[in-house]
Amino acid sequence: MDENVIRILEIIEKNGRIPLDTLAKMVNMTEEKVAEIIKDLENRKIIASYISVINWSKINDQEMITALIDVKVTPKRGVGFDAVAERIYRYPQVKSVYLMSGAYDLSVVVEGKSMLEVASFVSDKLATIDSVISTATHFILKKYKHDGVIFGEGEKDRRIMIQP
Repeated sequence: MDENVIRILEIIEKNGRIPLDTLAKMVNMTEEKVAEIIKDLENRKIIASYISVINWSKINDQEMITALIDVKVTPKRGVGFDAVAERIYRYPQVKSVYLMSGAYDLSVVVEGKSMLEVASFVSDKLATIDSVISTATHFILKKYKHDGVIFGEGEKDRRIMIQP
């Protein structure tokens, strides 16, 4: 892949809302060419989504509980871990699912309005899936950094930016 395309990806990964004219200047290309490249990357699903990182702890009544759940599973013949991972990621509470090396097979990130809601999801939905052997739930107590954004009490949140 072209060096400029890689540079564009690095920049918009850190700031998906960067103005097209600023991005074009940073990579020394025309706005039209940059827009064409971005459209192609979106069509090819290289750019899968544009997301915002929200510091929900600053919204008193909207803070969510996040848990990392280690899941040990029995893989299915012919499809391995994919079938059980797909079944898990279809739940709306599930934010991410990763195949892992080590003691557990899958790592699942779940969000809920309370610890009880997350615990109920684990016991009623996740643990009851046929292939699931065991789970270990870890509740996040405080978020210091997420997707490159540093969350700090009493100071401005800072995003690590790529310099032109």
